[in-house]
Amino acid sequence: MLVQRVVSPATRLESWTVLGDDDAPVAPIERYLAYLTDIERSPNTVKAYAHDLKDYFTFLAQHGLDWRAVRLEDLGAFVTWLRRPPRMRDGSVVLLPSVEAQLRTRP
Repeated sequence: MLVQRVVSPATRLESWTVLGDDDAPVAPIERYLAYLTDIERSPNTVKAYAHDLKDYFTFLAQHGLDWRAVRLEDLGAFVTWLRRPPRMRDGSVVLLPSVEAQLRTRP
């Protein structure tokens, strides 16, 4: 998946989208990012959401999950997945406890 900047030719508004493996926008992500743009959220905010949603949908794809049927346990697994360094998120490497987490929880 890829986060891509887009500019509307009609309005010149900047936004962001997430392209799937087939180079087409991921429909549920596209709808939400378009909504954020329509309600005039900052392009930086839309970009941040695009990156976060790309990560989430990448996780769902790797685990064979449908975004409409996610359980609480799946969200917990996603948070654990996010804590891995990006190059180790595909599951091909086993992490040792000494590997520093990417994200930290608040005390």
